[in-house]
Amino acid sequence: MDHAERIYSEYNAWLQPKFSLEPKALQISASSDVDFIHQECRLGLIRLWGGIQESAEYTLRLKVDDLEHEGFSLTPLENGYEIAGGSKKGLLYGVYRFLSRLAGGESMEKIQEHSAPQVDYRIINHWDNMDGRIERGYAGHSFFFRNNKFDYDEERITNYARLMASIGINGICINNVNVNRVSAGLIAEPLLSDLAELAARFRPFGIRLLVSVHFDAPMIIGGLTTSDPLDEGVMEFWKAQSAVVYDKIPDLLGYLVKADSEFRGGPEEFGRTQADGANTIAAAVAPFGGVVFWRCFVYNCQQDWRDTQTDRPMAAYKHFQPLDGKFDRNVILQIKNGPLDFQTREPVSPLFSSLKNTNEAIEFQIAQEYTGQQIDLYSLAVQWEEILTTEVDKGKQLKSLLGREILAMTAVANTGDNMNWTGNTLAQCNLYAFGRMAWNPELTAKELIREWVRVTFDTDEHGRRTVEEMLLKSRGIYESYTAPLGIGFMVNPSTHYGPNIDGYEFSNWGTYHRASLEAIGIDRTSKGTGFTLQYPEPLQRMYDRIESCPEELLLFFHRVRYDYKMKDGRTLLQYIYDSHFEGARQAEDLLQSWEGLENRIPQETYHSVKERLKLQLLNAREWRDQVNTFFYRKTGIDDEKGRKIYR
Repeated sequence: MDHAERIYSEYNAWLQPKFSLEPKALQISASSDVDFIHQECRLGLIRLWGGIQESAEYTLRLKVDDLEHEGFSLTPLENGYEIAGGSKKGLLYGVYRFLSRLAGGESMEKIQEHSAPQVDYRIINHWDNMDGRIERGYAGHSFFFRNNKFDYDEERITNYARLMASIGINGICINNVNVNRVSAGLIAEPLLSDLAELAARFRPFGIRLLVSVHFDAPMIIGGLTTSDPLDEGVMEFWKAQSAVVYDKIPDLLGYLVKADSEFRGGPEEFGRTQADGANTIAAAVAPFGGVVFWRCFVYNCQQDWRDTQTDRPMAAYKHFQPLDGKFDRNVILQIKNGPLDFQTREPVSPLFSSLKNTNEAIEFQIAQEYTGQQIDLYSLAVQWEEILTTEVDKGKQLKSLLGREILAMTAVANTGDNMNWTGNTLAQCNLYAFGRMAWNPELTAKELIREWVRVTFDTDEHGRRTVEEMLLKSRGIYESYTAPLGIGFMVNPSTHYGPNIDGYEFSNWGTYHRASLEAIGIDRTSKGTGFTLQYPEPLQRMYDRIESCPEELLLFFHRVRYDYKMKDGRTLLQYIYDSHFEGARQAEDLLQSWEGLENRIPQETYHSVKERLKLQLLNAREWRDQVNTFFYRKTGIDDEKGRKIYR
């Protein structure tokens, strides 16, 4: 391919051609059993360089060697270069990492790295429905399904698999955890054969499929009258049906289950425990090496708002901590990073420090359900770094549990059939960052953002720095103009976008702020709902006392008067006013910064992102005005700085 024919496209995401790179004359040497990896390496170099000039004087050698199974090493040699992997999968990861570092502008002769993933499972969870809609999807429709059947473009699936493998993803769940009667049939014919065909398309890229299953599948598929996990017929159904599934897809990773949650059936309907439910299904897939990911998002979604004793964040701990050690070895409890629901700010779930004898997965959300919906700019890498570096028990950071208690990192996808995959092109950074952080949790948000910018945009240093700074600041900006200090929600019900301060206040979802004339927040201390008691010392003590509670979580753990003095001397109410005025102003700064890149960023990206930033500014102003007006009308107290508040 001629150098001039290489065309930038948002569709390429971080696998862009690089016009600034000079090709190197070389030959690629590899054994015949890694032909696919050889071809991927060749295609990658052609993408970056525009072509390969063959030369026997410099050899790029690909080989499988004695390394960690999924690990790789990148080593410059005297007259060549070596990429080695501990397996074919490790070699493939090594090739992608080598190409990525080249794309970032590094010289081949200086690239040296030895790396292996810290967790076994690095998984993307799609919430795709078979009718083509995506629950909490903000980038178009499903690229797997349409009209209740498999309907996909083969080339797009190949490109998606390549994108995911290039950042170390090794598992993909293709359907929504809220399984309906149609998607329940994915583990039976005729859909099972179609699922097997899709699995074959991901297989060369080292990606195993996972499927969300319906807890009531014994009734829906098997024609039984019960789904009781201890019923002999139910146990036999799962064993027999799983044998059929694994006959078609021998390398299926396993099942993902959401049970007893948000109107889904589950073991508790039959007086059974979560362990009873998980273990019955796990026993069915165990002979085939399968795994069951069992979500811990279990709570009462029909709470009476008058009930001040039931506290939704406490639910997961109450359901699962007493069962520690009772789950089979191939069950992995999938735990949301926080105890509530992917808010802009939450503490780490107390389950991570309390389950000592149970396999765990940490679940993040790349889809920005409560964090801007891929309209507003929000770098999740900043949030994830804070979560993984949070102390969970006696000086241990959460990331220290990865590879031991925590065997998997999972995330809800933000991709759809939009040309650029993620709606907002800059939201591709969140997808990239998740894969890289799941591989190496020691990477910082700053490092990940810089990596993504450099492999995605072939621009000058000013352009790169501007995009990096926008992304690094974006989380703080969004938090400032929405619901800071850990208060959460205050969003429009159902859509979860835009302000509605009392939108959930009298609902049955348990997401209350209880703002009155004098105070706001729920007392979750040992003297309140007792939520802090779910944490070990010293976390319990730190969160329990308002003086030691981190201010960014103040309203998550405490009920606070508006005249409470923050550490900088401002009252809480003045902080609320200042935060929302400042957040809206900074949203305007984001737009202005981006407008300064008009001739430094490809035009298709420049214009599409600019339109999103305009929408973000409107959203920020609406949040500012509604929140400030709400609290002024509650309290009658003016903004000390005399700024415009609508009365």
